[in-house]
Amino acid sequence: MIKNILIFLALSLSIYSCHTAKDYTQWVDPFIGTGGHGHTYPGAQVPFGMVQLSPDTRNDESWDGCGGYHYSDSSIIGFSHTHLSGTGVSDYGDILLMPITGKVDLNSGTSQKPDSGYRSRFSHENETATPGYYSVFLDDYQVKAELTATERVGFHRYTFTQTGDINILLDLIHRDPVIDSEIEITGPKTIQGKRRSKYWAGDQHLFFAIEFSKPFNATKIFDNQNETASSQSIKGKKLQATALFSVKEGEQLEIKVALSAVSAEGARKNLEHESAKLDFDKARQLASTKWNKSLSKIEVEGGSIKEKRIFYSALYHSLLTPNISQDVDGQYRGMDGMVHQATGFTNYTVFSLWDTFRALHPLLSIVEPERTGDFVKCLVQKSKEFGELPMWELASNDTRCMIGYHAVSLITDAYVKGITNFNLEEAYIEMKKTAMLNKRGLKAYKTLGYVPSNKSSQGVSKTLEYAYNDWCIAQVAKALNKHEDYDYFMNRASNYKNIYDPSVGFMRGKNDDHTWVKNFDPTAVGYNYTEGNSFQYSLFVPHDIAGITNLLGGKKELENWLDRLFTTEMEHELEELTDVSGLIGQYAHGNEPSHHMAYLYNYANASWKTQHMVRHIMETQYNDTPDGLCGNEDCGQMSAWYVLSAMGLYSDCPGSPTYSIGSPIFDKVTLHLDNDKTFIINAKNNGKKQPYIKSAHLNGKEWSRTILSHSEITKGGELILNMSKEANRNWGIETANSTSTYPSSPIVYLSEPTDVFIDQFIVDIKCNDPDAKIYYTLDGSTPNQTSKQFKDAFILKESTDLRMRSYKKGCLPGYVVHRQIKKQEALNLKASEIKTGLRYSYYEGIYRSVYDYSLDTPVKTGIVAVPSLEVCNRNEWIGLNFNGYIKISHSGEYTFYMSANDGCKLTINGEEQFESDGRKSHAFGQKSSIKLSKGYHKIEFDFYQCSDNIDLIVDWEGPNIKRQNIPANVFYHSK
Repeated sequence: MIKNILIFLALSLSIYSCHTAKDYTQWVDPFIGTGGHGHTYPGAQVPFGMVQLSPDTRNDESWDGCGGYHYSDSSIIGFSHTHLSGTGVSDYGDILLMPITGKVDLNSGTSQKPDSGYRSRFSHENETATPGYYSVFLDDYQVKAELTATERVGFHRYTFTQTGDINILLDLIHRDPVIDSEIEITGPKTIQGKRRSKYWAGDQHLFFAIEFSKPFNATKIFDNQNETASSQSIKGKKLQATALFSVKEGEQLEIKVALSAVSAEGARKNLEHESAKLDFDKARQLASTKWNKSLSKIEVEGGSIKEKRIFYSALYHSLLTPNISQDVDGQYRGMDGMVHQATGFTNYTVFSLWDTFRALHPLLSIVEPERTGDFVKCLVQKSKEFGELPMWELASNDTRCMIGYHAVSLITDAYVKGITNFNLEEAYIEMKKTAMLNKRGLKAYKTLGYVPSNKSSQGVSKTLEYAYNDWCIAQVAKALNKHEDYDYFMNRASNYKNIYDPSVGFMRGKNDDHTWVKNFDPTAVGYNYTEGNSFQYSLFVPHDIAGITNLLGGKKELENWLDRLFTTEMEHELEELTDVSGLIGQYAHGNEPSHHMAYLYNYANASWKTQHMVRHIMETQYNDTPDGLCGNEDCGQMSAWYVLSAMGLYSDCPGSPTYSIGSPIFDKVTLHLDNDKTFIINAKNNGKKQPYIKSAHLNGKEWSRTILSHSEITKGGELILNMSKEANRNWGIETANSTSTYPSSPIVYLSEPTDVFIDQFIVDIKCNDPDAKIYYTLDGSTPNQTSKQFKDAFILKESTDLRMRSYKKGCLPGYVVHRQIKKQEALNLKASEIKTGLRYSYYEGIYRSVYDYSLDTPVKTGIVAVPSLEVCNRNEWIGLNFNGYIKISHSGEYTFYMSANDGCKLTINGEEQFESDGRKSHAFGQKSSIKLSKGYHKIEFDFYQCSDNIDLIVDWEGPNIKRQNIPANVFYHSK
């Protein structure tokens, strides 16, 4: 028995060694994505490492400078230790080093005039990059630079071709604006310090510890390019330092740089722990070993060399983020700005969730299940620190970028796939708390069943993504036996139906009075959608494909709709929407909302079209060249789509434990799972001209479904796909939808969009389904079928707590809609208590939301006659609050308008009327109508501007008032 066990273990080790002994890094080209609009970087990093040590060729905010490096450039500024992989906004580029011979110029210079600074020319012929390693020859200094990394330490090696003096420049000014920084010389060959900066992430803390392989001859510290008297330490905002060495021809200087978000002491501990026994070569070998271990989890056979290069480069890019963000002792900086101790999990940062929930995190649930559980745990912890689940977390900041609350997708997807190394109850608390907020259009979404276009930017996209997120929450509620919550969120998950316009066959913007936004064009980009149009968003209902299919009129209509998507040409100008790229008709592979659409043919009895289209996308939208990505990499999403699709799978509804089957480009894919099992996808008779599945077998049994469960993969086994050049239009037609319509009763709403009244309020409850019955209460209790049934409109004359819901035969009850009806009363102010004008508070900082500056200290305050930008000291990264009273001369209904390039909010009598958040406002402006009684009312205007085209318009109209700027004679403030 023991002998047999030993033989088995030996064979297992042999098999494991066989697939890990292969050099998978040979297929990876880190330069893919560094050209075009991919925004990736080619430098050294280990999987999910804190350090991304890479060359910087740009230090501006240009669109293609987001990763710090662009392949079209011909000069290098230096080598910094943090970079973002394929984002659409610039950030990072911290702690830059550069070897300099001759006179030191502290300016970095420009791409057009490299001699105007310390940057150096280089040639791609003398540049090399493989996973965990980067090398380039700096022509101006005749120095070979090499980079590698561990999790928390970056390793530099510079080889000098000439004897003489060399300065290593440390530049803490490079790239993002600095809040404060420090440099301290701590020994004959050590330097430490701090860089606190702001840009996309508004408050980034980064500490460093540097160790040279030999003592320096001398050091100099500069503040604003002036050499300081102190040669040991300094604090400031524009710090640089040089370390002077005498070197011989052929000599090599090695430098180790450790990072920490906690403290300089933490950086020193990281340095000691991770690099004490490593020189450059050992660190490089260790990085290569780690990459081979990670890349070997997916072994592909067949396909062309080009396809293998694209595949393993995509897998490489999929394993870069999120990044470890804690010290070796477990300390990390939280989203509350405080230092915490991670217990039972590893803290991470860089959660590009709007992008990565779709493919990256489902892929990682297969190849990195334990790490996926850590992602969940740290997101839950971030929510506890921040007050809600972050939307796009970076360096312990929420950038407030994009929409939705897609952390719930990651959490749900992990749980339903059997990743349970986290506390589900704790996670659910944070999921529900986030979904029940009253900002970013959620208040209207809960009461109207959609986000109205006149009150919040991106209303259509927000409605669709909130509905999907709510479905995810419902799955966890069900797992926890929270039946009431399950019904509530499943009802909300049906809200997508409220913005489907059957007269046009698309999802369409709707105002708070339930009228459709006029002049609809499904191909036009605009404020109702997030980086796209109605074509690219209307089928974003991944959780209820059966439901959207029914709305369209059946599976054949779904197929026809998809055909139009891929064949309708784009006619509108897209210069302002550079994310909308990789176009195939209206399908935009360069941006994420389209990524699941090719797989929807599987649910339209046309799986052969999925097989054809995913092959076409892989063939036309990816290449093994620097411009090989058709859009932003977006922290692994673009690459993860390819990895999954090239294997023949895609997660078209994260949160469901299934994958949709496409068309693999490789003859054989072997998944070496962490549970020591293997799953094989064997595509027989495969080739470029044989993209269609003729038949399939799973573990020897015929398989006629176009979906595969996660558990079927993790149990191990083999899926055999018999490929053909002819489409088998009958294969997969029996596939049941991976999701099904929840039988919810329709939402009810009031014909009156506002909750306030002057003399009386007409309660006219509506429902878009004539077969549904409506029940309501006026005492705050939950309505049921024993409550008062609504039949005719009635009048309220006092403030009332109205709750209502629908019931329909064969359906579950609709969710309770709560409307707090308030009688409007003016404030009793005396003329002696007030003065004309509004108070204002002006802020400067990194703001991406009208909520971001509320806790800051204003730069200045004062009184203005009307809301105006004249009080601003600059035109970007600012916030403004105007508050006081507005005098109403005639009781009646007033409509307020605000237009801002980035974001604005209006509050009247303490109630938020509308808001736009996250740089996605629109030129048409937000609009809200409200009844106001004669007299004074509290009013508050909020405004923020990130950059570009600053603008603010504040108008109104009302009784005897045509639309106009609100005049100064109606604004007052307390004395």
